[in-house]
Amino acid sequence: MSNMAGKTFIVEHLDPELGEWSALEYKCIARETAATGSSFYLTSVPHELQLPEPLKNVSELNVEHRGIEEIYADKKDRVCLLDPSAKEELSPKDGDNFDIFLFGGILGDDPPRDRTSELRKKGYQGRRLGPVQMTTDTAVRTTRIVVQDRIELENIKYVDHPTIKVDEHESIEMPFRYVLDKDGKPIFPEGMVDLIKKDSEHGIDDLL
Repeated sequence: MSNMAGKTFIVEHLDPELGEWSALEYKCIARETAATGSSFYLTSVPHELQLPEPLKNVSELNVEHRGIEEIYADKKDRVCLLDPSAKEELSPKDGDNFDIFLFGGILGDDPPRDRTSELRKKGYQGRRLGPVQMTTDTAVRTTRIVVQDRIELENIKYVDHPTIKVDEHESIEMPFRYVLDKDGKPIFPEGMVDLIKKDSEHGIDDLL
């Protein structure tokens, strides 16, 4: 069990749509976060956006139409933006310095698009999660391990660019870093491997 519970993890949804890939990630984040005594919010969700099926009955997911600036206008100094361009790496002491950890909901782009810049302009303090691109659920998981479980970034067990076997003839290399589970296997959201296999003919870019 985490020894620093009660954090808030926020994905500011920066896309006009919410596809199946993101839905599986957000469902995974919501459940994992709630299990450690923290909260997960999906913010800046357009009123007209219909939540995909995987998210409709996820009680652990908090959906907000307002953006981070409006919700936490008086707590800006307690918000940490996870930013690949930040100069400082996330560390366990940031669990004392910040209560709210903010992610741009497009971390899984390949190649990466710097759309976290939209949040950077708002002036939040930034931290980075190392040099290798992560999916959004991996970024939240990694942050939680560092600030709640007090484990340094370099001591987390990862795998970079794992391969998913589609069938006996075809494999797909995932262009991201993943946290390993206790059995040494990369942690994917439930249903993600099936989605990747189902859409393998389109490639990863079309899923993101």
